[in-house]
Amino acid sequence: MNNSISAGILNTAVTAARLAGDIIMKNLGQLSPEDIDTKQASDFVTRVDRWSEAAIMRTVEEKFPTHSFLAEETRRDERSDNYRWIIDPLDGTTNYIHGFPMFSVSIAIEYGAEMMAGVVFDPVRDELFHAVKGCGAFLNNRRLHVSENHLPGRSLIATGFPFRKRELTDKYLEAFKEIFNSVSDIRRAGSAALDLAYVASGRCDGFFELNLSPWDVASGSLLIKEAGGVITDFGGGREFLSTGNVVAGNTNIHGELLDIIKRVFKGVVEC
Repeated sequence: MNNSISAGILNTAVTAARLAGDIIMKNLGQLSPEDIDTKQASDFVTRVDRWSEAAIMRTVEEKFPTHSFLAEETRRDERSDNYRWIIDPLDGTTNYIHGFPMFSVSIAIEYGAEMMAGVVFDPVRDELFHAVKGCGAFLNNRRLHVSENHLPGRSLIATGFPFRKRELTDKYLEAFKEIFNSVSDIRRAGSAALDLAYVASGRCDGFFELNLSPWDVASGSLLIKEAGGVITDFGGGREFLSTGNVVAGNTNIHGELLDIIKRVFKGVVEC
């Protein structure tokens, strides 16, 4: 993917994310019970998710009609092109329903088997995180780098509870307890895309979560790599998009988290 194509794709992703953010903010606090559907226990979708996704896809299709999509709510394309857009139109829907101000738009662009560009937009704070492979990661055009803190006892870790895999709650809490006892503190904010962006920006030192979807992770994974961090599956490999099991952080904190995760989840989950 050459530089001119990269710039065009990134600009389109930014435009689409901001358009989706406008829809999300204009409808914040306006939902009725009839606007909310349950996909499964504790997993919801609203009319705003659908409107946001439709706006993103229209924006992309106007510029790149041959590109394919993997979108959370509506679209699974067979690959008609080497480019695929991986979209979460509203990451943190439960937060959004309750007016808890931690939610985001996540748009990633994959070329072949590689993540080439990604955007995570926080419309509450007007913070736009973006990355292009080989060009670094940025927050509102300020260069990002993962934290330089290599001391677990001074680290702040982000996580998410395994609400889609409640049968793993006991194992998750075992890992949580061991990690909590070795770090400064843990946060559970409710938007994995923002959690990963916060790791890339150095606001958090590390992150772990089970059973995420590709659209939760795709953009954030590139942000972390381009910010000098590490992101892997629970076995330390690269299959986090397919397994949904993610460990991330700066080099040292990632290693500390991974050691615990490997020990606790060995033989229990797919890496």
